[in-house]
Amino acid sequence: MGFFETGLGTAVLLIAQSLLIVAFVMISLLFLVYGDRKIWAAVQMRRGPNVVGPFGLLQSVADALKYVVKEIVVPAGVDRPVFFLAPLLSFVLAILAWAVVPFSPGWVLADINVAILFVFAASSLEVYGVIMGGWASNSKYAFLGSLRSAAQMISYEVSLGLIIIGIIISTGSLSFGAIVEAQHTPYGLFGWYWLPHLPMVVLFFISALAETNRPPFDLPEAESELVAGFMVEYSSTPYLLFMAGEYIAIFLMCALLTLLFFGGWLSPIPGLPDGVLWMVAKMWVWFFMFAMVKAIVPRYRYDQLMRIGWKVFLPMSLAWVVLVAFLAKYEILGHFWARFAVGS
Repeated sequence: MGFFETGLGTAVLLIAQSLLIVAFVMISLLFLVYGDRKIWAAVQMRRGPNVVGPFGLLQSVADALKYVVKEIVVPAGVDRPVFFLAPLLSFVLAILAWAVVPFSPGWVLADINVAILFVFAASSLEVYGVIMGGWASNSKYAFLGSLRSAAQMISYEVSLGLIIIGIIISTGSLSFGAIVEAQHTPYGLFGWYWLPHLPMVVLFFISALAETNRPPFDLPEAESELVAGFMVEYSSTPYLLFMAGEYIAIFLMCALLTLLFFGGWLSPIPGLPDGVLWMVAKMWVWFFMFAMVKAIVPRYRYDQLMRIGWKVFLPMSLAWVVLVAFLAKYEILGHFWARFAVGS
């Protein structure tokens, strides 16, 4: 029996795989921030980061080190255990969801058949970090910001869940691997779910912006609204953990868009090999879209944000679930919506 077939060997292998995923996410995080700033600069005809390292590539590393070595300022009157637990909780839960995200066949830490439920469970708990941070700060600004963020995140999670139910109905599985394989057709990118579920791609993208507090829905931390929202009393490393958790959640949404609607690791052109590079490239394309929205779309009012979530997105996504269930049940247009019928 080999070493990796023993209990200790299995533990070592799992730890190594977990560290590899964390390393990928954290290194990606540095370049996400860099890309974000460069895209904004290009839209505004500025240079952006261009001093630290070639083309400013090490600017994100320098900023992270600055936050790590700065003094942590703790305001008087805060609930210290909860104050420090909140950013840690947000960061850990954001990382945890990546355990079930596949990058290619076999390239996943935990290949479970209810992966979508696991991701939603982990991402839904992130709201607790926001609420804890706002309440423990002992500040009205922070508390109002956390209440806004909690209401916003919960509202748009409903729409996201209903949109994904449509994908589950078409596939007949909660596994990301099965969802990607259901999109594997001889038609390349025209066989992916973006075409049969086209209206929901737009709704999912907008809901993902609201779920991750990205502009134009960044009202919980908008400087003109509530100073900096639930993070206003945080500095140094705790603030860095909050921001890292937010960017990791954004990158997770890019991965979900890729897996659910755009074929995951599948090649867009029949005949070209599939692989992890396609998956990562599609995730970066979606992050580019996140950055462009921040650069060019003005901020909404809070009442507009909530009205869109409950009076527009919720009825539309619910109606789409009913429609897809009907189309899949009676196999309208063959297997266009009923991919489970072809053994996927």
